[in-house]
Amino acid sequence: MEISLEGKVALVTGGSKGIGKAIAASFVEAGASVMITSRKEDQLAAAADEITSKTQKPGVVAYIAANAGEESSPELVVGSTIERFGAIDILVNNAATNPYFGPMVGLDAQRADKIMAVNVRSVLLWTKRCWEVLWSKPDFDKAVVVNIASIGGLGIEPMIGYYNVSKSAVIHMTRQLANELGPKVRVNSISPGVVRTDFARALWEPNEAGLASRLPLGRIGEPEDVANAALFLASDLSGWITGQNLVVDGGTLVSG
Repeated sequence: MEISLEGKVALVTGGSKGIGKAIAASFVEAGASVMITSRKEDQLAAAADEITSKTQKPGVVAYIAANAGEESSPELVVGSTIERFGAIDILVNNAATNPYFGPMVGLDAQRADKIMAVNVRSVLLWTKRCWEVLWSKPDFDKAVVVNIASIGGLGIEPMIGYYNVSKSAVIHMTRQLANELGPKVRVNSISPGVVRTDFARALWEPNEAGLASRLPLGRIGEPEDVANAALFLASDLSGWITGQNLVVDGGTLVSG
C-alpha cells in the first residue's frame, strides 16, 4: 500500500540533516510540500537541493533559518510557511540539542535551560502557534503533529541523563496535547533508538559493530527508519491513532 500525502503541507524543524532531512524527503516523495527550518541557512539550502534532486519534484521544498528554541521563531516560520504554501497540515517537532555529555550533577544551569528550551518548550510553542493561527479556526479540518522523542525518555543512560529527561517530557507532552487538541489535531511521538546521524555519533561510532550485535535486528538505525514511521503517523492510515509513542529502535528495549 502506497502512503500518500498529496496536497498536504508539512513543517519540519531541525530539517537540514539527519532524521529531519529524511522525514522531509519522505514527505515530498509522498506528495507533500515541505518547509524545513534549522539554524544554519547553508545547511538548509544544501538539504533542499538534495531533496529536490532525489525526488525530482522542484518547487515543493522551501526553507527558512531559525532557532527552534527561540520564542520568536514559531511566529516567523509558521507565517512564512503559510505565506508560501497556504497551510500547515503536518508539524514535525524534530529540533533537538544536547550540549552536555556527563553526569547530571555536573550540568550547569545555562546548558540545562538550553536543553529544555529546544527539546521541550519548542514542542509547545510551535504547536501552539499552529493552533492559534490556523488549526483552531472553525473552517480548518484536521492536522497532525509528530514529535521526535527518544528511547532515552523511557530509560536511564548515565551520560545523557538530562537529555533523556527532556525526551521523557516530550512523550508526556504528546499525550497531553493529544487530549487537549482532539478531535481536530492528532498528536503522536516517535522514540528512536541509536540512529546513524551526526547528532548521535558519540553513541554509535566508537563501537557500531558491538552495539549492532546486541540488537535483535542486528543493526543500528538509519534516518529513513524513523522517516518511515513519521510518514505513517502523518498519513490517514493512522487516522485513529493519537497520544501514542511509537518506539523505533531495532529491538533495543527488548534486548535485555
